[in-house]
Amino acid sequence: MSGAGFTLRPATEADLAALEPLMARAIDQLLPAVLPPQLVAASHEIMGLDRQLIADRTYYVAQGPAGELAGSGGWSRRATLLGGDHSQGRDPALLDPAREPARIRALYTDPDWTRRGVGRAILAACEAAAAAEGFRACELAATLSGAPLYRACGYQEIEPFEAVTRAGHRVPLHRMGKALAPG
Repeated sequence: MSGAGFTLRPATEADLAALEPLMARAIDQLLPAVLPPQLVAASHEIMGLDRQLIADRTYYVAQGPAGELAGSGGWSRRATLLGGDHSQGRDPALLDPAREPARIRALYTDPDWTRRGVGRAILAACEAAAAAEGFRACELAATLSGAPLYRACGYQEIEPFEAVTRAGHRVPLHRMGKALAPG
C-alpha cells in the first residue's frame, strides 16, 4: 500500500532502531502545542514502542522515498489500550472480535511528514485488517494532538481520561471508538 510519497508495509524487527527515535520526535515536537513541558516529558512514560505488535504482525511503518520512516502505527487483538514495553498496566489477553473492539495502538507521524496522509493511511490499514479478522469496532487512546485526526476519520469520544505516571503526572487522553464495516 502506498500514499503521497510513502509506502506502507508491516514493521519488522529490523525497524526497531528507527522506531524509538521516530516516536520520541513525534512526542517531543508535536505534543508541545497542546501540553505543558512537564506533561510532554511525562508522555514518554505512558507511550512508546510495544514489540508485541510487531511480533503479532499488526504494526505498520510508512516509509519515505529515501527509506526514512514517515510514521508508524498498528492495531491489536489484545486488551492493552496504550503504552509501550515499559508502561504499566499492560494486558496481553486476546480480545473476542464478536463482542470487544480491536485496539488502535501507537500511531506516530514524523513531524516532517504531518498533514501528508500518513496517519490516515496507517489508520485505514489497521481498520481494514481488524475488520478482516472479524472485529466490528475499534477503540483507541488519543492524545490531545491526535484526537482531531481520529474525529476526522469517524471516531467518537467515549470518555476523557488521564494516564498517571509513576511520578504522579496526569497526562490527558481521550478514549475514542468507531464501528467498522464488515471485513
